[in-house]
Amino acid sequence: MNCFDDPDGAFLVLVNDEKRYSLWPDTLDVPAGWRVAEGPDSRDRCFAFIEANCAGDLAEPAAAGGDR
Repeated sequence: MNCFDDPDGAFLVLVNDEKRYSLWPDTLDVPAGWRVAEGPDSRDRCFAFIEANCAGDLAEPAAAGGDR
């Protein structure tokens, strides 16, 4: 299973300087240019944080520089 899709995994919400948000597995290093905005927490809680705080700019995982 892809670590981005693990329903039981711990996740972070990352944000960059452009205020783009990304759901990020807690097991991976935070990519350069991103910082932790929330977490670690469940996938559902991180998505809820993004929905409550995001203006619609959810970054794709590859855009965050994480192809590990």
